[in-house]
Amino acid sequence: MLLAFVVIVFGAFVRLSNAGLSCPDWPTCYGKATWPGHEQEIAHANQAFPERPVETHKAWREQVHRMLAGSLGTLVLALAFVAAWPRRGSPAAILAAALAAALGVALYIKGHPDVSAVLSGLAMALPLLVAWRLQRPAPYRIAVAALAVIIFQAMLGMWTVTLLLKPIVVMGHLLGGLLTFALLAWIALSLSTHTQATPAQQRLRPLVILALVLLAAQIALGGWTSANYAALACGSDFPTCAGSWWPATDFREGFVLWRGIGVNYEGGVLDGAARAAIQIAHRIGAVLVFGAVLATAIAGWRRGLHRHAHALALLLCLQVALGIANVMLLLPLPVATAHNAGAVLLLFVLIALLVRTRNADPVEPGLPK
Repeated sequence: MLLAFVVIVFGAFVRLSNAGLSCPDWPTCYGKATWPGHEQEIAHANQAFPERPVETHKAWREQVHRMLAGSLGTLVLALAFVAAWPRRGSPAAILAAALAAALGVALYIKGHPDVSAVLSGLAMALPLLVAWRLQRPAPYRIAVAALAVIIFQAMLGMWTVTLLLKPIVVMGHLLGGLLTFALLAWIALSLSTHTQATPAQQRLRPLVILALVLLAAQIALGGWTSANYAALACGSDFPTCAGSWWPATDFREGFVLWRGIGVNYEGGVLDGAARAAIQIAHRIGAVLVFGAVLATAIAGWRRGLHRHAHALALLLCLQVALGIANVMLLLPLPVATAHNAGAVLLLFVLIALLVRTRNADPVEPGLPK
């Protein structure tokens, strides 16, 4: 779970520092397992990829992020294998999924996208089938299902590069990372939370779920804002936008999810009105999330969940402050990265509250946390 948090935050750092295409190939970087560092390596890379000259200070960020993500994928594979063991046929299906995913990536790189899509679909379907048939408590089944998510996440990471930062893929990659984190957090918290919720605390669950749904939608909006380079669509103006409470906006153009293949989306392709529409939508979403999370914190406090309520209130205020600072300070990299980390921490506390307000289920010992 901690590694998933690091991968998400470091990925935000890579994206916000405009290093998302600093390695033009995938999974290598200019044909190397690491990245070009020496003068001779850089010269050879520039000759092989003339359309993308080497920027070493960016290339290392992208490739380190891939290494971290690969490590996370390996750990999730191991977790799924342990969760499925020793149920007959299940470990073999997990290994088959991993092999199908690896072969699918290799065929995609070699120019066989159709066969790759079939293998990738098989790789994601196998863990889901195992999780559905597994006769073990929910954390074990979720651990197996998480492998399907991480495989799809790897595909999105590949498409992020090969489709040249296509916004829907970039946003999907962010959401996939958060879903992976959420599943791992739910597993860890479910295995470590044994306190029985009172009836009053259990009645808090619908409000927690509403706050989670709104936060997920707001994170998606934030990802869409970042992927379309709309964070500074209002300049440094807050709470107004470009000197107006409602500037010229184009919501229809701003929220076209699928655009052409082959377009390089680095730097964004939308005009000012479309980007302003995205930024305004993100600000409206922030108000809704603030109200829902604050109401959840207050309700949790009243029901005796003081630590969760304190954490929610503190993180909520910090997140709002970071969002405003992003605009007024023109998106400084440390503040923008911290804003992404704050969203993940808010998600974690809400998941913890969701687990804390449920009826505890019996769980087998032995699953790694």
